[in-house]
Amino acid sequence: MDILHQLPGQAGVVTRQISAENPTGEKSGACHAVPDPENPALIHSRPARKLGKGWKVNPFIRVQAGTTVTLADIEGPGCISEFFITSDYPYLSELVLRFYWDDEETPSVEVPMGAFFCIGHDSRPHTVSSLPVTVAPYRGCSCYWEMPFRRHARITLTHEGEKDAWVVAWRVLYHLGEVGEDTAYFHAQYRRTQTSAAMPEHVILDNVKGKGVYVGTYLAWNVLNSGWWGEGETKFYLDGDTEYPTLCDNGTEDYFGGAWNFGGYNPAKPQDHEQTYESPFLGMPLADVDNPGGPKKIDMYRWHLRDCIGFERDIRVTIQTLGWYPDHTYKPLAEDVASVAFYYQQEPHVPFPAFPPIEERWDR
Repeated sequence: MDILHQLPGQAGVVTRQISAENPTGEKSGACHAVPDPENPALIHSRPARKLGKGWKVNPFIRVQAGTTVTLADIEGPGCISEFFITSDYPYLSELVLRFYWDDEETPSVEVPMGAFFCIGHDSRPHTVSSLPVTVAPYRGCSCYWEMPFRRHARITLTHEGEKDAWVVAWRVLYHLGEVGEDTAYFHAQYRRTQTSAAMPEHVILDNVKGKGVYVGTYLAWNVLNSGWWGEGETKFYLDGDTEYPTLCDNGTEDYFGGAWNFGGYNPAKPQDHEQTYESPFLGMPLADVDNPGGPKKIDMYRWHLRDCIGFERDIRVTIQTLGWYPDHTYKPLAEDVASVAFYYQQEPHVPFPAFPPIEERWDR
């Protein structure tokens, strides 16, 4: 792969990492804390009290409900290459990540923590095995999106729940160095829609102005209807498209690399259901189809890494929610769909839509 070919040329690159043990990322700045369990900032230091300084004194932080903490504050130029985070707090939809580039006023990334890592259903945590995003047991969330910045980078975590998160562990690994003049910035935008029979369409991304490239889609889908739910098409409206898109896929499962109802298409075996699968570029890591107390819960990702979608002026991305009537005509479906759109664009960006309040993000 290309990344393997690049490694020999990385010798001597200036590498830094921010974590609870080195909150500034400075050289030789890690592991300076002295055990003091009475210090509210070092409440996890008790196991190190016999070993002392330098022995896992400050591995985690506590994030109180209703507060925002800064996970990284970095002077550029540079590029974030890895971001890892996990927490004991069970409802990741109530933890909100925001990334700001070059002292901008509005974030370029504004996403519930779970959805950012393709685990958008709080009650159904699962692993994810893909190239840019990995979730390892248990809810160890890593991403490897390249996130360049010229002057400054800031990452925050806002806790909107009612109980404290006693453990938040994270690391931000970055490389310092010049960033090209035409380099675009990483963006991720969250949306959630209750579609209807009158408007069976979920907007994944809209009102993006500028030059960029679309690189990924994640969907957390609550199937609220019986029968097949994924007949709708994914459409990309590019550079002035209005009524008709430039790119259109031929079905929800096809866009995510599956076929024939993700394995549920077999009239002779109505008990057959969607099958999970994962790969570097696309997958469906969750297919909770036997939920007696509620709807099917489906998670899907599609990374446009080899097949990125460029735009010069603007982009809009939608997906329809369609099933079938008995007469074999399309049935518009009322569904519950949340999404994250991943893309790069040159700044400045248009401010995102108002971020949905916590009660509109719950999925337990």
